[in-house]
Amino acid sequence: MGFKFRRQTMDQYPKKVYRGELRLFLGKIYFQWKRYLQWLCERRHFATKILDSKTIDLEFPISVFKDHSPIYRKLKDVPMFLQENKKVNLSIALQKLNGMILEPGQVFSFWYLVGKPTKRKGYLPGMQLKNGGFVARTGGGLCQLANLLYWMSLHTPLTVKERWRHSFDIFPDSNRTLPFGSGATLSYNYIDLQIQNTTKQRFVLKLWIEKDELYGEWNTDLEIPFAYSVYESYHAFHAEPWGGYTRRNTIRRKVTSKELNELIEDQLVTENIAWMMYEPLIATKESKDSNSG
Repeated sequence: MGFKFRRQTMDQYPKKVYRGELRLFLGKIYFQWKRYLQWLCERRHFATKILDSKTIDLEFPISVFKDHSPIYRKLKDVPMFLQENKKVNLSIALQKLNGMILEPGQVFSFWYLVGKPTKRKGYLPGMQLKNGGFVARTGGGLCQLANLLYWMSLHTPLTVKERWRHSFDIFPDSNRTLPFGSGATLSYNYIDLQIQNTTKQRFVLKLWIEKDELYGEWNTDLEIPFAYSVYESYHAFHAEPWGGYTRRNTIRRKVTSKELNELIEDQLVTENIAWMMYEPLIATKESKDSNSG
């Protein structure tokens, strides 16, 4: 059996809605073909041009935001070979995304560019979260790339058109440096990450792997007059009436004028709710241990 959240708002607790395996399977087929239809009807709006890596810095010399994340993490009960495979999967996907030019008005779609991760393309079994646990699936681990892309895009004037996140929090924090819920999840092809360029200038995406770290950077050709700061304004663990706990937080973004050094806007980015698959005391203990080290 599978289940999902009916609603994810901060003023109401999420309710479990159970779905049979057949309904889940048919629903997946329906939404996949719905996505194919969208791609067909809107294909002229999607970014597809890839710039040669040798000319990226010449045409787009201005770095807007750059970040990186470790490919290997200590996760309980997760075989290490799945993380080794994840590195392979990330390397394959990068070849489809590195150097992508996002013109004004265009939309970046992760799955539209990467395509379906299959064995024939070289993808290996990697870790994929499912219904509060994890399974080994071909192409697993690409969510780390979506997490990085989403976080970087929040620090640019680009607009997040579509973003999903996991309904479960299955691992306690392990040296977390970003706010909880600041990532994005993927599932081919109906759970996508889409970024739209609503500005009047061009952007280019740079991605690479170096010393077991996944790096990403948004570059552009004109200076941007604003600076962006993403922060967590609320974070708590909630005991729910039926038993169990949910983890909730609110993420906001401050937009500041570089010239005047003044706050222009304080925007709501997202409100997250996730079922906790471990006791909150474990998370509190790990957080204290990390801070004392």
